Amino acid sequence: MTIRGSTDHAPRTGIPDLQPRLVDYAGLVDELRSPKEVLNELHGVTTRSLPLSVLGAVCLPIKSGDWESVQLGKSAFLHDNVPEGWWEEYEALARGKFRPALFLAGFSMASHTWTEVRRLMQPIGIDKWSYELCLKYGMRDGLMCPVGGRWVVGFWSRKELSNVLTQPIRLLLFAAASIAALRLEQLVDLDSNRFGPRGQLTPRELAVLRLASTGAQSSEVAKALDIGGETVRSHLKKAQTKLGARNRTQAVAEALRQKLIP
Repeated sequence: MTIRGSTDHAPRTGIPDLQPRLVDYAGLVDELRSPKEVLNELHGVTTRSLPLSVLGAVCLPIKSGDWESVQLGKSAFLHDNVPEGWWEEYEALARGKFRPALFLAGFSMASHTWTEVRRLMQPIGIDKWSYELCLKYGMRDGLMCPVGGRWVVGFWSRKELSNVLTQPIRLLLFAAASIAALRLEQLVDLDSNRFGPRGQLTPRELAVLRLASTGAQSSEVAKALDIGGETVRSHLKKAQTKLGARNRTQAVAEALRQKLIP
């Protein structure tokens, strides 16, 4: 196994060094002309201050779990420092093992590192394959930063990060990820419909999904909206189709991801 690129071994001092580097990055990001440049400069911000490398960035697909729309170089971009072979194996495994509900549950804990998420969610049976794969390639820990419901910018490390990434540092990393994602959004030509049928759901479909997101059963939704149970099921079915969801749970998760319901 080889590593593309190299990791900067300059002194890592945390916030005193990270904050001015982030300010510099914000000032020059508009001059960057490719996703590769955006990630390279972001890598320079983090790796000189922390034992943290840039993993990459991905534009979320229309459907959770629709890996056909996640294409390297088009909607997904890796930094050169990522262990060679990791992405290819990750993509192959994701096609068979990816579970959207668990993926979205993990993202609701995005302020936590990979190690922290694994520890916290293990009791509810979260799949371990992605963590085990990262360990296979020497990626001990990491941090994922979702931005605007559209982009995810990731970082990885050969060290456990729980005691390294203080809350102020995590806030700075999310700020850096947001800056990078904004520039990527400007540089990458993406289908404007990529993020699903935002606005196409009817008010009643949204109301049914909102109540379903609270755990209400169909009979309870029907009573709350003063409609029949069959009408509730019809609204849910139509919402599932529009959101590209396989079932009620995934439809609710997708509506939450797209911020169609609070």
